[in-house]
Amino acid sequence: MEPKNESDSGKVTRRQALGACGGLLIGGRAGLAIPFDMDMRVLEVRIDYEDYPYRTPLKFGGTVVDKVTLLNVHATVRGRNGQTAEGFGSMPLGNVWSFPSKQLTYDQTLAAMKSLAAKMAAITGKLGEWGHPIDLFLTAEPEYFKAAAEVSQGMAEPIPPLCTIVAASPFDAAMHDAYGKLHRANCFQTLSPLFMRNDLAHYLGPEFKGEKLDLYIPPVPVPQLPLYHLVGAVDPITAEDVKQKVGDGLPETLPEWIRYNGITHIKIKLNGDDRQWDMERVIRVHQAAMGTGQADFAYSLDFNEKCPNVQYLLDFLHDLKQRSPDAFRRIQYVEQPTARDLKAHPNDDVHEAAKIVPVVIDESLTGIDAFLLALKMGYSGAALKACKGQSQSLLIAALAIKRNVFLCVQDLTCPGASLVHSVTLAAHVPGVKAIEANARQYVPAANAGWERRFPGIFTVRDGQVRTFGTLGPGLGVIPL
Repeated sequence: MEPKNESDSGKVTRRQALGACGGLLIGGRAGLAIPFDMDMRVLEVRIDYEDYPYRTPLKFGGTVVDKVTLLNVHATVRGRNGQTAEGFGSMPLGNVWSFPSKQLTYDQTLAAMKSLAAKMAAITGKLGEWGHPIDLFLTAEPEYFKAAAEVSQGMAEPIPPLCTIVAASPFDAAMHDAYGKLHRANCFQTLSPLFMRNDLAHYLGPEFKGEKLDLYIPPVPVPQLPLYHLVGAVDPITAEDVKQKVGDGLPETLPEWIRYNGITHIKIKLNGDDRQWDMERVIRVHQAAMGTGQADFAYSLDFNEKCPNVQYLLDFLHDLKQRSPDAFRRIQYVEQPTARDLKAHPNDDVHEAAKIVPVVIDESLTGIDAFLLALKMGYSGAALKACKGQSQSLLIAALAIKRNVFLCVQDLTCPGASLVHSVTLAAHVPGVKAIEANARQYVPAANAGWERRFPGIFTVRDGQVRTFGTLGPGLGVIPL
């Protein structure tokens, strides 16, 4: 639809809309006409890859990861006024997490994701429609899933939904980034009626009638968030656990990391198949942390869906409370303890566990329907991730905030641009308590150069990640 001529009688003029794009947050009345001339169209999409070895291996979900491939997406777009802009999105492919397989090798699942990414690039570049990036992504998403089904033909296992979402996330990010750059506004400032023609009821149902996304997602980030430090299942906790030093000048043990970054929040990876091992792991982490003299610690526990049933978690929490009440009271939340396929495991109801601590859906969170199913099964929290897509994360955040659901934001060991994206997502979602930034531990080489551009994010000294400098146009990221 072509833009309408706007009068001065209570409607937004083109001049006012463009003024807002320049970074001025202009207030307005409800019912303002949507400036359709703010839409964009994708012209071209290019992709490339970066490969990095891990500094130290990371074990989660029973698998050890020692390398990463980043998918970088470059999207050129055009606005109604003929101006163009280029957006950038980047994300680790994370095939071990998003496509766990007992029949396919690491190289095979990675190759499948790359084949899918190539198809997604073609799909995104040929969308041909005008719209806000959220609407463009939701238009493309069904085609992405069709492409995943095509790539899966002849494979021993099909590409899972979570894997498709991860592969799609940098395309979504690139469109949001391009849109913001086109209008000279940060992407979190483009969620208002000045930019979005649809209210939230269009995406989330009638309970959101008349509400806009900017009611839930503020245009300015919180200035800082605590950093969650990760302790993987094979990471050394104390010096006696170090079998061979890395020797690169970075910390080698948990106490060293705590002192180096001023850590106050610790995420502990657990195996989920040996309750005694899991118990000792938490207690050892707690003892090592408290031995540093820092008293104000918070923990999250991540079983990566490996608990055989919910009773395992209930017994674990009961025993931990008996063994170490101090460690138990510091648990901020528990991430998805049981299998990710909620429909296939209806008995994995976590209502009882959620009465004890917040239980957060993670691997199962593949969309709005999955989120609603998780709530029915007792989950009291949700893990938002940039690798699950900017558009879906923002919509799910609005739904979760309305339902008063605990929210956290985690990364996929995101380095560089993907970490900036992850941090800004966390900093714009109200109620998020902390942010992960694991690449500084496992793949610091991929962060090289970024600390000069975003020192508050990439240089942590007091346990806080700071967001100054992230309000640039788009996602606030310019590729190195």
